[in-house]
Amino acid sequence: MGSDNKTRGTEFYLIAFSDFPHLQLPLFMLFLLLYLTTMFGNVIIVTVIGLNHHLHVPMYFFLCNLASLDVCYTSVTTPNLLHIFITGNNRISFTGCFVQLYFFLAFASAEYFLLTAMSYDRYVAICKPLHYPLVINRQSSVKMVCGSWLIGFVGALPLVIFISGLDFGSTNEVNHYFCDMIPLLKLSCSDTSFTEVIMFSEGVFLAMTCFMLTLTSYCFIISTILRIHTSEGRRKAFSTCSSHLSIVILFYVVIFCLYMKPPSTSSLNQSKVMSVLFTQVVPMLNPIIYSLRNKDVKEAIGKTKNKAFWCSTDNC
Repeated sequence: MGSDNKTRGTEFYLIAFSDFPHLQLPLFMLFLLLYLTTMFGNVIIVTVIGLNHHLHVPMYFFLCNLASLDVCYTSVTTPNLLHIFITGNNRISFTGCFVQLYFFLAFASAEYFLLTAMSYDRYVAICKPLHYPLVINRQSSVKMVCGSWLIGFVGALPLVIFISGLDFGSTNEVNHYFCDMIPLLKLSCSDTSFTEVIMFSEGVFLAMTCFMLTLTSYCFIISTILRIHTSEGRRKAFSTCSSHLSIVILFYVVIFCLYMKPPSTSSLNQSKVMSVLFTQVVPMLNPIIYSLRNKDVKEAIGKTKNKAFWCSTDNC
């Protein structure tokens, strides 16, 4: 009992990027720039969709929630990392560590399901266009979005409970810049085999199921597009889903490289690099991809910018 209480009161120390003391300022500037770009891009997406009534359709309702998720899960990790760079204080309490892990897993898991819902939306729009208003309406899209958030928050609980129940003894240096699963499992002096089974089982159930559903949707989508007789028709059909497809590929490539292998075979330094891609680069690229590859979003951004300009010149 006493040992257990001692373990629960342990403070962890996030090593972050302290191996490169001469790079602390450049790294701080880099992560600050990535974070501000992510926040700015995703807030712009949410604002533009909110201000343009012709974008109040299920496809952009999903996109608005995707942008919100990106803001949430990058905000779970980056502000604390910036704090470490500025102050040099890399301590995080046991409770704070697992709260951070929980919200990170919850937001990331919710994104699996939201991307799957978005792929289903594009499948119905392209493969079953006459049924689209009936199948993908306001009520069904709200249910899918709420379900994605709910499953994310519920699905994260078992992993956090099992990992937090491990014994970390006197070792408390986490070789990462936030409390992630793999470095915590490597840090534990307990037998982590059961927890690893839970992690892979949940990964297969959540990530692989969502991936296979998304892949199936795009197989039907591409098959339908190839059957369109005119090149202009094929281009228009593909343009409605190319942004989402780009994000899906980027998201799952990083996820599989980062988590779909046993922790014992993972290099923590490689994990840190891949985590930067997942927590910083992917959320930053999502709004850029949508704004560059989606005609409606580009036009809406232009109209919103013009309204803001004329409003400022007219003092409204």
